[in-house]
Amino acid sequence: MNISVVIPLLNESDSLNELHDWIAKVMQSNHFSYEIIFIDDGSTDNSWQTITSLIEKDSNVKGIRFFKNYGKSQALHAGFLETKGDVVITMDADLQDNPEEIPELYNMISETGFDLVSGWKKKRYDSVISKNIPSKLFNWAARRTSGVKLHDFNCGLKAFKNTVVKNIDVNGEMHRYIPVLAKNAGFSNIGEKVVQHQARKYGKTKFGMERFINGFLDLITIWFVSRFGKRPMHFFGALGALMFVIGFGFAIYLGIDKLFINPAGRLLTERPQFYISLVTMIIGTQFFVAGFLGEIILGSQDNKERYKINKKANL
Repeated sequence: MNISVVIPLLNESDSLNELHDWIAKVMQSNHFSYEIIFIDDGSTDNSWQTITSLIEKDSNVKGIRFFKNYGKSQALHAGFLETKGDVVITMDADLQDNPEEIPELYNMISETGFDLVSGWKKKRYDSVISKNIPSKLFNWAARRTSGVKLHDFNCGLKAFKNTVVKNIDVNGEMHRYIPVLAKNAGFSNIGEKVVQHQARKYGKTKFGMERFINGFLDLITIWFVSRFGKRPMHFFGALGALMFVIGFGFAIYLGIDKLFINPAGRLLTERPQFYISLVTMIIGTQFFVAGFLGEIILGSQDNKERYKINKKANL
């Protein structure tokens, strides 16, 4: 199979028939073998009934149904597990992503050799205040933090080698950072393509300003895991040692001050600086122990999880 199209959705019943017909037309005109996987993420409208009718009339369509809303990341993960195509295309169900982009995305993966190609909605038809400006700020922070030089991390239109989606774990709300997850998994050949963005035709957006707040929090998480996930002692140990040294040095100063400089002054326990130094040493010790325990946990993991052996390789 050439292409698997993975489409997560929530309450998009009005657009599904039109989207399916558009994708099918593009696939057939380019002679692709394909499958379309719709993932209903707990819709409360007629989305699942529409998907069921599409499955009955088109053998290339598959459906996955969540009985409650788990989020786009979980929907994509479920779709990735079912893909059979050499190239996996993800797109949104609201008709804002253009299926006419699929052939070129496919060629960039199959012929040019990219592991992943991310769409870039250079010209957007969203609200400037509620989406465009926050999106630009978010993408700038993501580029600086992750080292992946993409203009549009949030674009739902992406193309992957099948091996990429089978070797990344998309959970929480990490769908925004799939290129970063791919890079961390060893797939560093990441490209970008300017794609056509279209105004929403039916319904309304499911995302509000809170997604940008969550996005920045997730960005901090993925930055930490990317940089220190395999060596927690480098972060917690260094920070803990620094705090302990500062607190211990301050305690020595207080002791010298009491014994030699101002012996008639207040007791050490009456000085707030004493408790600051004590708390700093305690927190520093806790950080150091956390890093130490993290290293023990990583060291006890089965090495089989850290590499893959291809038994069919010709040596």
